Amino acid sequence: MRSRFSAYALGGHGEYLLKTWFAPMAKGLTIEELSSQDLQWKSLEVLGSGVKDSQGWVEFKATYTDEGRNKILHEKSVFTLNGASWFYIGGEIKSA
Repeated sequence: MRSRFSAYALGGHGEYLLKTWFAPMAKGLTIEELSSQDLQWKSLEVLGSGVKDSQGWVEFKATYTDEGRNKILHEKSVFTLNGASWFYIGGEIKSA
């Protein structure tokens, strides 16, 4: 989770983001789109995580700036283990 946040925050790492996305769920996404730095990501707070067999989750709050205003993305992300690597499946956005 932290590496994916860093890739978004730094921008220009769409290839990494796409490689860590579970392929069936990444259809239609492009390296260019994922490399863009439309938002200014400020901080990441991991609220919890868990693993059961080959499934895992991470709940987090990420602070970002959009049009000069600080905002928070609160998400529970779901991952799947394939070999020795975790892949992002998707997430449930939590209401503020």
